[in-house]
Amino acid sequence: MNLPNFITLLRIFLIPVFVIVFYLPLSWAHAAAMWLYLLASMTDWLDGYLARKHALITGFGAFLDPVADKLLVAVALVVLVETYPTPWMTLPAAIIIGREIVISALREWMASEGKRDLVAVGYIGKLKTTAQMIAMLFLIYQHPLWGLPVTGIGFGLLYVAAILTLWSMLVYLQAALPSLLEKSKEEG
Repeated sequence: MNLPNFITLLRIFLIPVFVIVFYLPLSWAHAAAMWLYLLASMTDWLDGYLARKHALITGFGAFLDPVADKLLVAVALVVLVETYPTPWMTLPAAIIIGREIVISALREWMASEGKRDLVAVGYIGKLKTTAQMIAMLFLIYQHPLWGLPVTGIGFGLLYVAAILTLWSMLVYLQAALPSLLEKSKEEG
């Protein structure tokens, strides 16, 4: 156990805390939940930074970090779908969660073929993550801020994130397609 792995475990621990705080019947609950989500999201950057800077990359951390990320996003999206029970919230949530499942399976398969580098995180994925995080912060917070319609901005950014999600998935699938087709020919 090292510090980056501990920080990743902290992110997982913050998930149920986030859910409990979000549903508290208190006026400040959504603001506190937003800060918890932001803290959990920032630990993703921090654990990776510390692991790379201090050469603390472990197999356990390489496994746990993406699991923690996907759990955090999926749970927050489920909470938001329950909060905004409309097709307009469900559609981007389903796209984002579905893409995470597809890409996780693709990365696992590519790793088994020794070609994981072909589906490494790229620039579009980082843009998607940024838009998604800001969107979810706004949607969790739910209150106008400095006269800005936070919820409307959050929905807009969530759709940007969903479009980037599909785009990045297509980029990953395109990169993996030659390997997928090659394997199909060998089996056929």
